[in-house]
Amino acid sequence: MVKATIVGASGYAGGELLRLLLAHPRVEVTQITSETYAGQYAYFVHPNLRAHTDLRFVRLADLVPCDLLFLALPHGEAMGRIETFAGLAERTVDLSADFRLRDPADYPRWYGREHPASQWLSRFVYGLPELYRRELTDARYASGTGCNAVVTLLALWPLYRRGLVRETVVEVKVGSSEGGNKPSPASHHPERAGVVRTYAPVGHRHLAELIQELGLDPARPGLHFSITSVGIVRGALATCHCLLHAELEEREVWRIYRGDYGEEPFVRLVRTRRGVHRYPEPKVLAGANYCDIGFAADPGHRRLVVVAAIDNLMKGAAGNAVQTMNVMYGWPERMGLEFPGLHPI
Repeated sequence: MVKATIVGASGYAGGELLRLLLAHPRVEVTQITSETYAGQYAYFVHPNLRAHTDLRFVRLADLVPCDLLFLALPHGEAMGRIETFAGLAERTVDLSADFRLRDPADYPRWYGREHPASQWLSRFVYGLPELYRRELTDARYASGTGCNAVVTLLALWPLYRRGLVRETVVEVKVGSSEGGNKPSPASHHPERAGVVRTYAPVGHRHLAELIQELGLDPARPGLHFSITSVGIVRGALATCHCLLHAELEEREVWRIYRGDYGEEPFVRLVRTRRGVHRYPEPKVLAGANYCDIGFAADPGHRRLVVVAAIDNLMKGAAGNAVQTMNVMYGWPERMGLEFPGLHPI
C-alpha cells in the first residue's frame, strides 16, 4: 500500500481526491491538511465522507514523511514551499497551476508573479496521461492541469498535431465549483444562481497551457479563448469552432479521433444522429473521470465544431490526478476511477 498525504484537503478538489483515494485498492491516505479546520474530522467539511473515514485535518507543520504527496493548495502556495514538500515524499502530484508552465517568463504574464522556484519547473511532467503517458511512467513529479485547458486540449489535440487547423474560437461554459470553496461577491447565491455570465472573454490563464501544449506562437496563437459561468455546480463544456485549411468530412474526423483516442480509457467519442444526448454533456459526467468528445462538420465552409465535456473536479482536477498517479506507479489507469457518473441527476 502506498501511504499518501493530501495537502489542502478541505477544498473541493482536495475533498474529491480524498473521496477517490479512500476507495483506491492500493492507496492508504494517512494525512490530510487544513490550516482552517485542523483537528476537525474530514466529514465536518465533506459530509459525503461520513462513515467512510475517521481522518482528522492536521496542520502543515505537523506533517510526517509519506510515499506520495498530493498538493491541492490554492495557486501560488506550493511554489514557495516545494523544497520542503519534496523532502516529505518520494513522489508528488500537484493539482495547482504552480508547475504547469515550463517557461518561468510565463508566470509574471499569466499569474502576475515571478516563480520563486523556477529551477523546479523542468522536473515536473505535465499531468495529462493522454499526452504524456510515457513521460509520467516512473516520474517523481507531476503537475496539475487546468480544467478548462484539459477539456479544450483533448478536444483539439488530434487536429492540431496534424496541422489541420488555421484558427479556432473556443467558448467554455463552466460550473460554480471551478471557483473553489472561498466565497466572494460573484459566488453569492443570489448573484451566481441561474447565471450565464461571461467573466473572461479574453486573457484567461488556461490559454497559456494551450499555447504551450499545442505548440502555438505566443504572440499570435490563432486560438481565441473565452470562459462563461453557467448555473451548474460541476462541469465544463468546450465548444471549439475550428477553421480548417481544407474541407474535412465527418467520416475522416471519425478516423482521426478514433485513431488517437480509440484505446484511451477515459476519452469517449459521443456523436449520434438521434436521441437527446447527441453531443457531450457535462451533466452526465458528474463524478466520472471521462472526457466526452463530439463534433459536427459544416460542409462547404471548412469549419469543424468540436464539443467536449468533463466534470471539472474529476478529469479537470482530482480524477485526472489519480489517473496520473496510476500511470506513475504502473497500475491500471482505471483503478479507483471506475465510477460511470450519474443519470439522471
